[in-house]
Order: sequence, then structure tokens, then C-alpha cells
Amino acid sequence: MDTKQAIDALGALAQETRLQVFRLLVTAGPQGLPAGEIAESLGAPASTLSFHLAYLSRAGLVVSRRESRSIIYAANFDGMRGLLDFLTQDCCKGQPEMCRPLQATKPPAPRRTRAC
Repeated sequence: MDTKQAIDALGALAQETRLQVFRLLVTAGPQGLPAGEIAESLGAPASTLSFHLAYLSRAGLVVSRRESRSIIYAANFDGMRGLLDFLTQDCCKGQPEMCRPLQATKPPAPRRTRAC
């Protein structure tokens, strides 16, 4: 990924609805979701959602496929990995292993305790 592609991807994610769409599609996994289901989950009008999905697609973060009469959208995991690699390629003065895996360094969520 080059600098322009990274800027496009980061710009696509720098908007609340697009970030919500992308996170929903990451959760859905490679099988993706139909556009109608995405719209329903987010409470977004179809025309607005269409604009945001096209924006994410141009940025290389979402892919689509037609299944019968539906268009299924899925996160482009290769695009996401490319962005993460771009952002961490110079991590820790040439020691990229310090940044991988990013999820492994995530602190655990605080545990909730019930009151007595």
C-alpha cells in the first residue's frame, strides 16, 4: 500500500457511518451481509448507505458480490491488513515484530463484578 491509498482508506474510516459499516462487516466475516441487512442494522437510509459503501469500496476496504437479486458486501481483509502493515511498517525502529500481533497487546476488558 502506498501513501495515497493509506490516506484514502483512513479518510474512508474517518466518518462515523462508514466506520460503523466497516466494523459491522468485519464482525460478519468473509461471508458478508446483504445491503438491506446493513441498512437495517445501522438504521441508515438505503441511498445514504449506498454512498458510504461505494466510498469504502473505492478505498479498498469493502468488496461486493451479487447473489441472485442481492448485493452482498464484505470487509476486504487484505485491504485492512495492507493498511495496518503500512501504518506499522516502521514500528519500533525497524523491529516490526513489536507491533504484531496488535490484538495480543490489547489489554483485557475489565471484569464486572456484581454487588453483594
